[in-house]
Amino acid sequence: MIARLKTIYLAIIFLFLYAPIGVLIAQSFNASRYRGYWTGFTFQWYESLFTKDRILDALYNTVSIGIISAAIATLLALITCLALREVGKKSRAMFMSVANVPVLNADIVTGISLMLLFLGMGMRLGYGSILLAHVVFNVPYVMLCIMPQLLELDKSYYEAALDLGASPFRAFIRVVLPEIRSSIFAGFLLAFTMSADDFIITYFTRGAGVDTLPTEIYSELKLGIHPEMYALSTLVFLTIAIFVILFAMNRKAQFKAEDLI
Repeated sequence: MIARLKTIYLAIIFLFLYAPIGVLIAQSFNASRYRGYWTGFTFQWYESLFTKDRILDALYNTVSIGIISAAIATLLALITCLALREVGKKSRAMFMSVANVPVLNADIVTGISLMLLFLGMGMRLGYGSILLAHVVFNVPYVMLCIMPQLLELDKSYYEAALDLGASPFRAFIRVVLPEIRSSIFAGFLLAFTMSADDFIITYFTRGAGVDTLPTEIYSELKLGIHPEMYALSTLVFLTIAIFVILFAMNRKAQFKAEDLI
């Protein structure tokens, strides 16, 4: 009886999580432009999606800014974590507390602050300002992913590589990096997700004519969201689902290989 109740509970939770996505996917195949009225099955919204320049530009901005900002934030966070690893515990704890403030700070405060900073520096708001803003708020999140695993790493392996004649850079590449690559990859994915999903900071730091998917969807709310956006959201969800499945299969294969060793 208890096992059945657990199963029902899990089913309700998954239904609550994925029912809205299911509605979105169904709506992307609805021939009607109006929500709530099913008039037939169609692929026309997927066909017309690739003729909408505004949506495609917003998609390009979202993906490119997400990848570039995640890569830069991951590199900066990695360098910062490596430096903090060499300082004392009290100094490291104090710096990490300061670095975590943007994580706890309200997005609207961060967005307005960055907007005022960019304008005060004479920077023109646009693609570049959005990219810099995303790097700024992504660095603390990546640090939270990398720092714990880096602190658990035994320094003796790195020191042994140096004693055997390896340069500091080569010792880092061959000894340290393989041990923390999973946390680096997780930090990159988290940064990309945060960037692609952000609306408030992007809204305050974007310029005229520059949109990402969240801001483009918001601008469409005034006149009604185009069905092509449902089709795009479905494609994005399916792409992410495929990556998650491939990542899970890769992790499973790695665990099997470790068991054989």
